[in-house]
Amino acid sequence: MTAPLLAGFLLGLSLILPIGAQNAFVLRIGLRGENVFAVCLTCAVSDAVLILAGVSGFAQISAQAPWVETVLLYGGAAFLLTYGARSFMAAFRPASLRPSDAAPETLSRVVLTCLALTWLNPHVYLDTVVLIGSISTQFGESKGLFAAGAMLASFTFFFSLGYGARLLKPLFARPVTWRILDVAIGLVMWATAARLLLNEYSG
Repeated sequence: MTAPLLAGFLLGLSLILPIGAQNAFVLRIGLRGENVFAVCLTCAVSDAVLILAGVSGFAQISAQAPWVETVLLYGGAAFLLTYGARSFMAAFRPASLRPSDAAPETLSRVVLTCLALTWLNPHVYLDTVVLIGSISTQFGESKGLFAAGAMLASFTFFFSLGYGARLLKPLFARPVTWRILDVAIGLVMWATAARLLLNEYSG
C-alpha cells in the first residue's frame, strides 16, 4: 500500500521543487514572517484541490473547453508581469527598508496574491490536473493513495519553505540582500510570463 503513496509523493515533490513564481512568493513571505501559515496552507490546499480534480478525471472535462486555458494563460501572464514590475520597483526604491521596518501587508491581500499566483498559472494545471491525473490511472484502485502522496508532498514542501525561510534571516539582515531578492523575484515572475507567452506563440 505504501508504493502508490511514495510514488505520488516523489512525483509531486519533483514537480514542485523547481523555483517558480509561487515558490518565490512563499519564500519572501517566510522571510518577512507575516501570514506564513495562511500562505502555506493556501498553496497546499490549492494543490490538493487540483490534484483531486486531476485524479477524478477533470482533465477530460477541461479538454472540452479549451478557451479556459487561453484565459488563464493571458490572465496569468499579465498578473506575473505586474507583480514582477512591483518587485523591481521595491528593489530600486531609494528608501527601501528591511521588511521588519516596513508596514505589514494585510492577510486578505497576501492570500489573494497567493491565489492568483497559483490559479492563474497554466503550468499548475499541466502538472497537477493533467500529469498527475493521467499517471494516477496506472495505479487502478490505489490511485487515491497516489493522489494522497502527491498532496502530502505539497504540504511538506510549502510548510518547509515557508517556515524554513527564517533560517536565512541572518543573511537578510541587510537591506541590500532584500533588494537582490526583489530583483530575483521580479526576474522569476517575468521569465515565467515570457515562457507562458512564448510557448503559446511557438505552439
